[in-house]
Amino acid sequence: MNARLQHVAIARPPDTDHAARAFYGDLLGLVEITPPDSLQSLGVLWFQIGDASELHIFVEQPLGQDLSGRHFCLAVEDVEVLRLRLIDAGVKVAADVPIPDRPRYFVRDPFGNLIELTTIDSSGLRT
Repeated sequence: MNARLQHVAIARPPDTDHAARAFYGDLLGLVEITPPDSLQSLGVLWFQIGDASELHIFVEQPLGQDLSGRHFCLAVEDVEVLRLRLIDAGVKVAADVPIPDRPRYFVRDPFGNLIELTTIDSSGLRT
């Protein structure tokens, strides 16, 4: 079987459209796409990740502080340039155990979701 990641879905509290668009669109540079008409009443926001994957951010009442290590990872062109942009915007950046050829760090979005950000050097690609 040949599988690929189609989308990741994460939660955000009600009435946080602006914060979601500011973080994922403005800071991370993801392009917002329109969800299907059948989902419009749910307030879900969709963002394109690369050529074939998406991020879906749905509305859910907060359930408390999530301190787990569950996360998704975005590979970006220049993780250090993005780090500076996030720090300038007041986002806390946390280092973790280094991985050779994959500089990385973690951030939390405005809703507490954990995100790993990395740049994968060509020597770090798996075939």
